[in-house]
Formats: sequence, structure tokens, C-alpha cells
Amino acid sequence: MKRPLAIFATFALLTAGHALADHHGLNHPPAGFNTLFNGKDLEGWFGHGTEDPRKLWAMSAEELAAHHTKTMEDVNQHWSVKDGILVNDGHGLFLTTRKDYRDFELLLEYKTVAKADSGIYLRGVPQVQIWDPTEEAKFNIGADKGSGGLWNNPAGSPGKDPSKRMDKPFGEWNKFRVKMIGERVTVDLNGERVVDNVVMHNYFGRKDGTPMFPQGPIQLQTHGGEISWRNVFIREIGAEEANAHLSNNGFTSLFDGKSLDHWQGAVDNYEVIDGNIRCKQGKGGNLLTKDEYENFVFRFEYKLPPGGNNGVAVRAPITGDTAWEAFEIQILDDTHEKYAKLKDYQYHGSIYGLVPAKRGYNRPVGEWNYQEVEANGSHIKVTVNGTVIVDADVSKIDRSKVEKLPKGVDRTKGFVGFAGHSDPVEFRNVTIKRLP
Repeated sequence: MKRPLAIFATFALLTAGHALADHHGLNHPPAGFNTLFNGKDLEGWFGHGTEDPRKLWAMSAEELAAHHTKTMEDVNQHWSVKDGILVNDGHGLFLTTRKDYRDFELLLEYKTVAKADSGIYLRGVPQVQIWDPTEEAKFNIGADKGSGGLWNNPAGSPGKDPSKRMDKPFGEWNKFRVKMIGERVTVDLNGERVVDNVVMHNYFGRKDGTPMFPQGPIQLQTHGGEISWRNVFIREIGAEEANAHLSNNGFTSLFDGKSLDHWQGAVDNYEVIDGNIRCKQGKGGNLLTKDEYENFVFRFEYKLPPGGNNGVAVRAPITGDTAWEAFEIQILDDTHEKYAKLKDYQYHGSIYGLVPAKRGYNRPVGEWNYQEVEANGSHIKVTVNGTVIVDADVSKIDRSKVEKLPKGVDRTKGFVGFAGHSDPVEFRNVTIKRLP
């Protein structure tokens, strides 16, 4: 009879040991999230500082692997794991994910000490700020306003400071929920919204005008004092959810998912397939609204086949080549090998022939993308998957440097639509709103 009791006692000890190793339920992600910090070691991370992540992306696979190995020497001096908690001594390189992330929701908890100064880099860009909100020496730069603001946004701009101070006293854990879609960031701190859907400026794009990178690593920045982290989880946001987030009300639908009754022009060269508008293979032509528009915001989702080519006609006449009789915003799989020698004004989102767009903001071919074209007088803004890639006044372009000036660049009214180029590009959720 004693043997079963011994076995039971041994089992009880093992169970208790497992509970201790589990560290009271730490680092178990909620449904839909993945663990960034596993509670045991630094697997999946390397060291990096406040450096332009484009330097990482320019490295070969071999160079990047060597960089990972080398930087872990510094990381291991300043970062440690104890009882399921990640601790930094306030020095050294920042812990950086080896994986890059596009749109995501990030959860984490942190606990800091007096005079510590830290933050969370999103896509390798500083930063969601973490302050010691009691450090009077830094009140002049915003510490008194509390943590959660987008510190590197320009002074006075939305999101630079949190809307309210929500930091807990030293010794208590703080909880962040950070959502990033396109270039827009929402921050909740300890259950309260402190930044609401604000454009995050690219610290590394100040000189060349590059908006927020379409993807990049998560970094845990720390300097000035010990900081601890736990329950670091991430959920990658797919195209469907991201597109739904980017849409809102106040727009008129131009497509009911069943017919092309609201359109004119090359209607016979387009078809409705599975609730989407699709340009017929080998056809093309201009599919235009039945109404004319002056100032407007035109929103839609699009899906490109490999090498797919189309465009957005802006204030076009009913006949003629929209790229020249009015002007056209490029819709293009510019990653395809057949477009290896494009001119800068031919990449996706560019105002064809006039204004080059920032590159690399399309999702992978075959996924649905979200685009917005705003035409307000001569000011044209193009937003792709939540990031502004063109923001220009076409009346201020130096036209002496334009190879071929579209005849309709100064049109103030016309039709809006799609300029097909014989490829089966698809569209859905097509809406428009007039501007005053």
C-alpha cells in the first residue's frame, strides 16, 4: 500500500514542479495570438539599436545570420530570463524580433523603475514611449504626460503625447495593447485608449520622405534603468481585417456585387465574378462612373494577378486614353520581372508620367489590397493599405521636366473609374464620396 502512495507523492512533486516551471500561467497567448517571448530564453530575437532597418534588409542571408550571432553577445550581457520574466539592466542593444511584421496587434506587459526611459519600436521605427512619469527633469519633453505616445511624431502633431496619463506606480505591471495597420497606430495603456488611429511618422524617413515601412521588426528599447517584460504576444492582421478597418461610412457604393449597372464605357470588357469586378483577359478599356465628379475620395479593394496592370482614371472624359486625356493613378504588380525597367513614375500608385509613388506597399500578389484616391482641387493623395504613398499638388509640378504632360492634368471635373490593360485585375467594395 505504501508504493502507490510514494508514486502519488512523486507525481504530486512533479506536478508542483511543472506548475512552478509554468510561472503561474505566464506567457500563454490568448486565442489568435502567438508568443514573441517564450518565457524561457531569447529564441527568435537578436540585438539591434536605433538604426534604419533598411540596413538589415540590404544584408545577404549570410551577413544577416552573422549579424544575429554577433549581436547576441551584447544581448546576453544585458538581458536575462528569470521566472518567466524578461529583464534588461538598462543597457545594451535593444531586443529585436528576427521576423518582420506588417499589420499586427501587439500585447505586452512591462514594469520599470525610476528614471528609466524605454519604448517599443514598431516595424523597426521608434517608438511607443515608456516614461518614468515622475521624473521632473524630463517634464519639459513630455514625461509628465505619461507613457504610450508616439514619441518621434513632430511636436504638436496627433499622437505625439498620450491623451491621458495611465501609468501605474513603480512595482506594478503595465499593460499595452498596440494595433498597427498601414501607417496608423492605436495604443491602449492599462485598459484606456491613449492614441487613437494616428499616423506614425517614420523617424528614418525624415530626409527622404519615406512613410512608415510596410513591414519590419518589433524592438524592445531600454536605456536608463532596469525594465522587465512579460506576456509579449502578437497577432498578425490579415488583408480582410485590415481592409475592413481602413473603410468607414459616409461613402456611396458604386458596385452592388451583382452587376455593372452603375458604370459606363467598356462595360462589355469587364465581368462580375464571385461578387467582384474583373477585367476580362485580353480586353481592357475604361470602366467609368455614370456621374461626373469634381473633388472626391474614391475607395476600393483590388487584387492583382502576376504582372497585372490597370489604373484609376481621375476626372476623365468619356472617351480617349485616360492617362493623357485626364490623368491616371497606376495599379500594377510592379514586382513582376517584366517590369524590371520601369521609370519611377510608373510604379504602383504613381500619378502616371507626373509623380512617382513610394514603393513596396502592395501586399503579396493574390491578396486583396485597399486603396484610396483623394482628389481635392489640384491636390492628389494616394493611400495604399493604410499608408500615404503620394501626396502632391499637380499644379506645382515643374512641367518643364515632365517627359509627356497629360493634356487633362488641369481638368476640374470628369468621370472616375478603372483603366484596364487586358489583365484580369479584380475590384470590390468600390465606393466614393464627394468633397465640398
